[in-house]
Amino acid sequence: MSAAATSTPEFFVTPGYGETQLVAMHYSQAVRTGDRVETSGQGGWDDDWNFPEALEDEIIQAFDNVERTLALAGATWRDVIAVNSYHIPSAADSIGEDHNRVMVEQFHRRMGDRAPIWTEVGVSALGAPGMRVEIRVTAILGHSG
Repeated sequence: MSAAATSTPEFFVTPGYGETQLVAMHYSQAVRTGDRVETSGQGGWDDDWNFPEALEDEIIQAFDNVERTLALAGATWRDVIAVNSYHIPSAADSIGEDHNRVMVEQFHRRMGDRAPIWTEVGVSALGAPGMRVEIRVTAILGHSG
């Protein structure tokens, strides 16, 4: 395969919620260029755009949605090198331990000893009413040390 062919972006749409978002909002869930995969922000929604009541369940579902989306592009959580997460804070002076605890638990569960770089940002609103977390990742295929 030529260098030009491997650098051509290939876009992916997660079945279910991704198809809905492509039609409604005109965006894809992931792009792969060569061995690099980038995802759009993944929330804790189900395919019908419902969010769990419990914050912990919402964060876990967001991790599951990242996993589904990565798989379409041939990647896994073990290929992830960078995470950006956006949170509606649950504490007055920080994002809150309830967010951090679950995020860190999921990092360990899904990536083992591998620790990605992580930027965690508190925001006042996200893309859907009631949404409390959004996770966006970068993965490099075959670098899952």
